[in-house]
Amino acid sequence: MWNKYKAVEYLNQNAEPLSLGQCARYVREAIEAGGIKLVHHVSAKDYGSSLVHHGFQKIVQTHATTNYHHKLGDVAIVQPIAGHPHGHMAMYNGSWWVSDFVQYHGVYPGHSYRQSKPPYAIYRYPHTPASA
Repeated sequence: MWNKYKAVEYLNQNAEPLSLGQCARYVREAIEAGGIKLVHHVSAKDYGSSLVHHGFQKIVQTHATTNYHHKLGDVAIVQPIAGHPHGHMAMYNGSWWVSDFVQYHGVYPGHSYRQSKPPYAIYRYPHTPASA
C-alpha cells in the first residue's frame, strides 16, 4: 500500500530552489519513500507503465480537460519537447506541482514547456491511508 503523505513529505523536504534536470529521480525517490519501489528509467516520459504496474491509475491523458482536479499525490508524466527528449515528471503536493523543484506555474516545468504545451498523463493511486 502506498502512502502519498509520506511521499509528498519526502518530495517537499528534498525540493531544490531551482531545477537540476533530475525530475524523474526526485519524484521516483519520493514515490519510493511512500512505500512503492519503481523500476528505474532514464527518462521521465517512461515512468507511466511502472506506475500502472504498481496500482496507479491513469486518470487523465490530455493537456486540456475540464473534469480533472489535482489531488495530493497525483503524478504527472509530461511528454518530451524539442530540447527536452526525456519529458518531465512531477507530483502534486496539495498546492503546487513539485519535481526536483517547486513548480509555481503549473504542471509544465518551464517556459519552453508552457509554450509547446505537450500532452501529459496524470496517474493517481486509488488506495491510501487516511493520514500521515
